[in-house]
Amino acid sequence: MNDISGYILANKPKGITSFALVRKIKKQLNVKKAGHCGTLDPLASGLMIIVVGKYTKLQDKFMKQDKVYLAEVKLGVKTDSGDLDGNIISQSDYSHITKEKIEEVCKSFVGEIEQIPPMYSALKVNGKKLYELARKGITIERKSRYITIYSIDLLDFQKDIFTIRVKCSSGTYIRTLAEDIGTKLNVDTVLNNLVREQIGEYKLADASDKILSL
Repeated sequence: MNDISGYILANKPKGITSFALVRKIKKQLNVKKAGHCGTLDPLASGLMIIVVGKYTKLQDKFMKQDKVYLAEVKLGVKTDSGDLDGNIISQSDYSHITKEKIEEVCKSFVGEIEQIPPMYSALKVNGKKLYELARKGITIERKSRYITIYSIDLLDFQKDIFTIRVKCSSGTYIRTLAEDIGTKLNVDTVLNNLVREQIGEYKLADASDKILSL
């Protein structure tokens, strides 16, 4: 085993779990300890901070930093998971949606807000991960918690998909935000694509496979 410590700014591709990426890097570096500082769903891509060796003690430090996401939201569809990985549970007309309405509703979410974590999440309740219960068809009551949305910028709106850039506090679920925006727009919504662009001062553009040290 290599006795190295540090962190890696990695660009997680779509289609693999955060754990799978950590496992791959751990094997490549031949190290005993490695972990990630914030999960990305399999359908999401973008920046992940992987800590190695003694730097695994810094997971909380990295995890609690603000995030920036690029999100595509699809109108007219709702799934049980909040993204395209789930089963469609309802569909609705979206012909009344305009760019101005989206911008207006997005602005209403800026600031400190309450958010209920989705069932399809890695959050643990009574020792069990919520997504493990959700896959069994079990839904339990979740406590809302306060998060902060610093900004939401509408970048594009084409047919049934709009693209937003969200700067937010740690603990924000973009899938839930997308659904909540839809609720205010009076239309079904689902997360179509998600890219994490930034964690604190660390940017996706700086991601590489090289091990770094502070």
